Amino acid sequence: MFDIIAQGEGPLFSDPDADKARAFFRQKKRALTNKVMPLKEAVGRFVQDGFYLGIGGFGANRTPVAACHEIVRQKKKNLIFCGHTSTHDYQILAAGESFNRCDIAYIIGLEIRGLSPNARRYSESGKVQFCEWTNYALALRLKAAAMGVSYLPGRNVLGTDTFKRSAAKLGKCPFTGKLYCLFPALWPDISVIHVHEADVYGNARFDGIGVCDLELARASKRLIVTCERLIHNDEIRRAPSRTLIPHFLVDAVCEVPFGAFPGNMVGEYFSDEIHLKQWLESEKEPAGFKAFLDKYVYGVGDFEGYLELCGGIKRINQLRAEERMIDLRAPRGECHA
Repeated sequence: MFDIIAQGEGPLFSDPDADKARAFFRQKKRALTNKVMPLKEAVGRFVQDGFYLGIGGFGANRTPVAACHEIVRQKKKNLIFCGHTSTHDYQILAAGESFNRCDIAYIIGLEIRGLSPNARRYSESGKVQFCEWTNYALALRLKAAAMGVSYLPGRNVLGTDTFKRSAAKLGKCPFTGKLYCLFPALWPDISVIHVHEADVYGNARFDGIGVCDLELARASKRLIVTCERLIHNDEIRRAPSRTLIPHFLVDAVCEVPFGAFPGNMVGEYFSDEIHLKQWLESEKEPAGFKAFLDKYVYGVGDFEGYLELCGGIKRINQLRAEERMIDLRAPRGECHA
């Protein structure tokens, strides 16, 4: 037990009670059942208004963009969003005003591409309540949940204004008397992770950087896996060590080829920097951005329609070629993602 010295002033958007979380997980079925369904059905069934939403991937790498589009297209509202290493996903969900609370670490910026004007407008509009963290702090919160405990200690954010604006606590270690920041566990109600391959049961594997997706998968109460392609369970069994997300964590499997576009999918296709720039340019004026969304998100029935507007398979093949060239240039054993 830590002696509590101080605590942040930020709101805590989720319950860190490990026993309540464990009671929920005890009810989840672990049988090998076919979980394949269309993305539209999965989002409609598992993403409910007011839920806490986690999104996998890292920046614009292996991000479940197709699922973010579908959440916006279905007009899901009042979500709580986990803004962890978040770039284009935050940009999309802010465009739909899908969330009104956010645990903030990295948002708005699309790395070297610049800042999202609309995401910034929405974040500054007063419509969203924020609690501040860092990427590492949110990683510890997810890890605590994955471990089934109510918090984890760390030394991150000590002595900073980020601690003041967080919902963390400052405690004295009972063994050493030294101060630690105590990060409450985070169990998202629903998360979406995009992977390279999955079988019909939800056993999933991916290449490249994982960041917190393994913790996110284990912390989430419900999980949608979108994949570039479905593979047979025999293939999963031939290389069991490659399975990073086991079936019993997964509630829905959706085959969505190119589902991370316009982001990068390591070994599959490079990011479409031209289209990402188009997003940023269109956001400068609200009227122009509304027309952009009406065309590319609301005006299509699904993600395939969006891909067709962006150049279809011809453009994808160009991005595939670009990704292959990067793989050839990368030193052996290094990941460029």
